[in-house]
Amino acid sequence: MTLVQLQYVLAVAEYKNFTLAADKSFVTQPTLSMQIQKLEKELNIEIFDRSGQPIKLTQIGEKVVEQAKIILREANKMSHLVFEEKGQVEGDFYIGVIPTVLPTLVPMFYRTFEKAFPKSNLIIKEMQTDEIINALQEGTLDFGIVVTPLHEEHIVEKVLYYEPLVGYVPASHPLHAKKSIDVSDLESDSLLLLKEGHCFRNNVLNLCEPAKLKAQPVRLDSGSLDTLVKLANEGYGMTLLPSLHAEDLPSEFKKNVRYFTDPAPTRQVSLVYHHSNLRTSFVENLGKTIQSVLRGKIFLDKNENVTSPLISLPK
Repeated sequence: MTLVQLQYVLAVAEYKNFTLAADKSFVTQPTLSMQIQKLEKELNIEIFDRSGQPIKLTQIGEKVVEQAKIILREANKMSHLVFEEKGQVEGDFYIGVIPTVLPTLVPMFYRTFEKAFPKSNLIIKEMQTDEIINALQEGTLDFGIVVTPLHEEHIVEKVLYYEPLVGYVPASHPLHAKKSIDVSDLESDSLLLLKEGHCFRNNVLNLCEPAKLKAQPVRLDSGSLDTLVKLANEGYGMTLLPSLHAEDLPSEFKKNVRYFTDPAPTRQVSLVYHHSNLRTSFVENLGKTIQSVLRGKIFLDKNENVTSPLISLPK
């Protein structure tokens, strides 16, 4: 039994196709199939049911896959341990980032980190918070950047920054005449929100008074903040944006941004990882890099923003 054979098994389990799994593993399909057959022969079992398409795991195959994940996760820690001992930041780092953070934050730090640590390879994936938590627990993801606190056992949270929210209020909306807005001004019948599954949707809804939500359900939702801005400009209502996203708006749109009166709603953004993760040098250096590019743009310490309540994910 070899680690490579286990990697091939996981690839087929993921893609449910030998040809595609071989392509993703950068080997020929006959090579991948032969190695998996060797493993099946050694264990005297069939890991995959090849009788139909897509390929399915057998009952014992499901257990083999779960154990293979554990073995490979532990094996990968060997190189991580060596790099940590040498104080090196090297290798692949798989990072899941939520959709409302990725477009604004990642372009700000990616090249800076890449230049500082040329032997590192950041592999960024856009994922929802629940997906990131599951992937961290399964060991298929190294780190996540999400809104916290998560209150998840075995998940470590390192706060990166605190980001205020702002209102995007077009000229057609009654609140546009106000220089600043208050949380109590929010009316659910005119709020444009992200789709179900986005934590930012829950963040915004948590700001609204329950009575207003029950009386007037939200009319429209979308999958991206940019689409919400477009809908607002078309007269469908107003929306809330993270302040970094608002800074990236075209100049003609920035006139529609309205800041909240104190205490302004603020979200806490953190780097998260499984407690068994040994790559502490990466955690420290990525955190420093992100905070260095954000310094002066956003709150880096809660003491800078003590008047603003943090938005927490609902449990």
